Amino acid sequence: MKLSAELSAFCDRIGYRFQQPELLVRALTHGSISSTTRPDNQRLEFLGDRVLGLVMAEALLDADTEATEGILAPRYNALVRKETCAAVARDIELGAVLKLGKSEMVSGGRRKEALLGDGMEALIAAVYRDGGFAAARDLILRLWGQRVHEVEEDARDPKTALQEFVQARGETTPIYEIIKREGPDHAPEFTIAVTLASGERAEAKAGAKRQAEQAAAKALLERLEL
Repeated sequence: MKLSAELSAFCDRIGYRFQQPELLVRALTHGSISSTTRPDNQRLEFLGDRVLGLVMAEALLDADTEATEGILAPRYNALVRKETCAAVARDIELGAVLKLGKSEMVSGGRRKEALLGDGMEALIAAVYRDGGFAAARDLILRLWGQRVHEVEEDARDPKTALQEFVQARGETTPIYEIIKREGPDHAPEFTIAVTLASGERAEAKAGAKRQAEQAAAKALLERLEL
């Protein structure tokens, strides 16, 4: 299988050449355009998430030989979460080469955080299946770059930070609720609100409930100037 000029240029951007180009094509194929002859990237995404996790755990241990598990855990979570994967995907312009159905293209799928994050994990798995663990590790460390060394010591996802904030104030757990669900089943958009016992509230929208909850928590933390 010969890659298109577009995908060949993408390989140049990530610094890896596939021996099995069909793995790259599958990694970039979203469920909105998949078929029996064109499988989507969900299985690769599942594998890529695990490969990324192992590489990041090892990299963090090597980067700070004195850090305790309590310090390493939030750093790890910050580096492997979907938002970080999406940020790396934007760095390599992965969205431009995603294979999407018409409905996803119309709804801006190439810019969606969930799709970019999933595609990044699938790409990692494709490299792993094509070139082995060493190749996947090299790709991850190259693309994540200084993020491994610059991740904050108290890195926490927004939901965790908000939970700790309300606990410190002696309040009950924040309440998350789905305000609206739009879009087709394969590409939903969730609007989620988070409300504190004291009445503070914020909303956010994303392509997955978890991402929408994180975004809502982040918006509320910013409103509270934390």
